[in-house]
Amino acid sequence: MKYKEWKVAPACPQAQQRLEEAGLPPLLAGLLAGRGVRTEAEAAVLLSPTREPLLSPLLLRDMEVAAARLRQGLERGEIIAVYGDYDVDGITSTVILMDYLKSCGANCLRFIPRRIEDGYGFSSDAIARLREQGASLMITVDCGITGVEEVAFAASIGMDVVVTDHHECQEQLPPAVAVVDPHRPDCPYPFKHLAGVGVALKLVLALTPPEHREAILNRYADLAAIGTVADVMSITDENRAIVTLGLALLARPNRPGLQMLIRECGLEDKVISSTSIGFTLAPRLNAAGRMGCPLVAAELLLTNDIQQGAVLAQTLCDLNRERQLIEQNIFTQCLELLEAHPELAEHAIILADHSWHQGVVGIVASRLSERFGVPTFMICLDEEAHGKGSCRSYGEFNLFRALEDCSDLLEGFGGHELAAGFTIAEDQIVPFRKKMQQIAAQWQASQQISSSLQVDAVLDDASLLTLENVVDLQQLEPYGTGNSQPVFVLNGVSVVSITPVGKGRHTKLRVLVGDTSFDAILFSCPPEDTGLQAGARADLAFYPQINQFRGNCSVQLLLTDVKASPSHAQMDRMLYQRWKQGDFLSRRDLGILLPERSDFVAVWRYLTAHAASNRYRETPTQLSKNIARATGSREAFSRTMVCLEVFQECGLVHFTEQANQLHITLRQIDGKVNLEQSPIMISLHKMLES
Repeated sequence: MKYKEWKVAPACPQAQQRLEEAGLPPLLAGLLAGRGVRTEAEAAVLLSPTREPLLSPLLLRDMEVAAARLRQGLERGEIIAVYGDYDVDGITSTVILMDYLKSCGANCLRFIPRRIEDGYGFSSDAIARLREQGASLMITVDCGITGVEEVAFAASIGMDVVVTDHHECQEQLPPAVAVVDPHRPDCPYPFKHLAGVGVALKLVLALTPPEHREAILNRYADLAAIGTVADVMSITDENRAIVTLGLALLARPNRPGLQMLIRECGLEDKVISSTSIGFTLAPRLNAAGRMGCPLVAAELLLTNDIQQGAVLAQTLCDLNRERQLIEQNIFTQCLELLEAHPELAEHAIILADHSWHQGVVGIVASRLSERFGVPTFMICLDEEAHGKGSCRSYGEFNLFRALEDCSDLLEGFGGHELAAGFTIAEDQIVPFRKKMQQIAAQWQASQQISSSLQVDAVLDDASLLTLENVVDLQQLEPYGTGNSQPVFVLNGVSVVSITPVGKGRHTKLRVLVGDTSFDAILFSCPPEDTGLQAGARADLAFYPQINQFRGNCSVQLLLTDVKASPSHAQMDRMLYQRWKQGDFLSRRDLGILLPERSDFVAVWRYLTAHAASNRYRETPTQLSKNIARATGSREAFSRTMVCLEVFQECGLVHFTEQANQLHITLRQIDGKVNLEQSPIMISLHKMLES
C-alpha cells in the first residue's frame, strides 16, 4: 500500500442526476459532481477549455516595454541573443522565440547552458561571450529573475536585457530594461501559473498584431503544451486552453523532429495526451539537458529535415536510456545510505556526494521525496569544495521560501515552490541540513500531513467501466496539476492471477468483479511487494484506460495503489462508523445497513433473554456474534448497532459505550412502538429513495 489513506471525495447524487439529465454519461457525471461541478454550464466550461480566448499578453507587467525594445532591436538590425534554460520548459521557450525572431529577419544567437560546464541559471561568462559575438540585446526565457548581478554585469558591458521568467521573485528584481514574470508582486496578470514557455509565448503574441495572434498561437501551441506539461504546471485556466490546443496539433505534428520522436517512442498510431508528454516525450527531451547536451533537443524541435529529425530522435532515446541507468544507480545508493542512517530522512533529506551526475539528481530527489514523504535536497560536489544542488518538494512545502530562509548558508538559488536549484560551499552542508530539517519539521507540525490519495469515487457497479464510458472521460483531458487524472476505487475484487512484467519491475493483475474481469497494471512495484497472491481479495485505486492490442480494445485499470481487502466483518464495522460520521452511503451500503423487522425481533429477544435485572454488558462485536449464533444467521454488526440506536431513540433501551463495552439498560414502556416511524428509520428510507 503506497498511501496511508485513501480520501474519497464526497458524492453529490443530486448534482450527478442533473448532469446526467443534461446528457452527460453516468461515469463522467459522477466524477464531475464529486469535483464540485453542479450545473451543465459549469461542465461545459470544463469540457471545452479552448472556448474562451486567452488573456491579453499586455496585462503582464513590463510586457509593453519588452515588446517595444524587441521591435526596436528588429528595426535596428541588432544581434539579439536568446538565453534559455536546459530543461524542457527552457528549451521549448528558446525554440519559440528563436523561430519567431528569425521569421522576422532577426540576426539571432542562442545560449542554453550545459548543466555540468555552465551550471544552473545565469552566467556572467556566458553573457560576456554573447557580447563578444556582437549581441547588444539579450532576452532570457525561463530564467533570469534572480540574476541581479548578472543583469547588472550585462548592462556594464553595453548589453540591454529583457527578462522573461515564471519562477518566484526575490525581494530585488534584476535591473533589466523589462522584467516580465507573473510572480512579480506588482504584476496584475490574474493567472500566475504560466510556465516559462507560456511567458515566452505571450511575448511572441505581444509582438504580433492582434489580427494575426490566432495564427501564431496555432504555430507554437504544440511547443507550449510540451513545456507546460513537462514543468508540472497547473493545468487550469489558460494553461488548460494552451495544452488542449497543443495536443490537437501534436495529433498531426508538422515539425519533422517531433514527428520522428513520436515515431521513435512508439506513439505514432496512438492518441497524444498530457500523459504521453509527461511520461514519454518530455523525459527524452529532458535527457538532452540532463546529460549535458541540450542543443540536441533544441535542434530536434527546430529542424525542417526529416532525416536529421530521425537521427536526433534516436540520439535522444539513447541519452534517455543512459540517464535511466545512472539514475537507478544513484537511487539505489541513496536507499542503502538512508536505510543505514534513518536519521538522515527525518523531516527532510539532504545528501551530498562527489560521484553523482548533476543532470540526474533532480529525478532521484523526486523519487526519494515520494518514497519517504519529505522534501529532498541532492548536492553534487566538485573538486573545489563547492556543491550544486537540486531539490524537490513534498506536499505543499514551499522550497523557494525555505531556501530563502537558508540564504545565508547558500551561494545562490532559484526556482519555485515545487522544484529548485542552489549552490553551496561544502563546509556549509552540515549547518544547511540542520536548519532545513528544522524548517521542514516546523512545517510538518503545522500541516499535520499524511500520505493520502485523493479518490474521486468508489464504484459499487463495475458495469460502468464500459469502453464508451471510459472514452467519455477523455473529455477531461488534458490532465495535470489542478486537473488530475480521475482515480476510482473498486473494493473486494478477486485476484485471479498476478504476474511480473517489465523484467520484474512491474505487476500485472487479472481481477474479477462480479462477472466482469479486467487486466490491471501496477508500475514500479514487483508482485512480491504488493502483498497479494492469486485467490486474494483486494481493493484497487485506479485510472481506467483503453488498451489496444492486435486490433482489439478493452478497458484496463492503471493502478495507483492496491491493498488487501478487509474481511466482510471489518467492512461491516466500517460501514456503521461511516453512517455515524454522516458519510455518503451508496444504495448497496444502505441495503446492508437498513434493519428489517426480523432484525429488530432478533436483537430484542436476545437482550430480554440474557439481560440480568434489565442490564446487559458486552462488546459490540461479541453481541452481534451472539445474536447471529442464536438465530443461526450471518453476523450483521451494522444492523445490530442500528437496531440498538433505534431502540434507544424510541425509549426501549438506554446504552453507552465505554472502553469498547456496551452498557445496555432495558426500559419498560406503555403501549406499542412503531419502530419504522423512528427518525433514524425515516432518514434511512429517504436516503434509499434518493
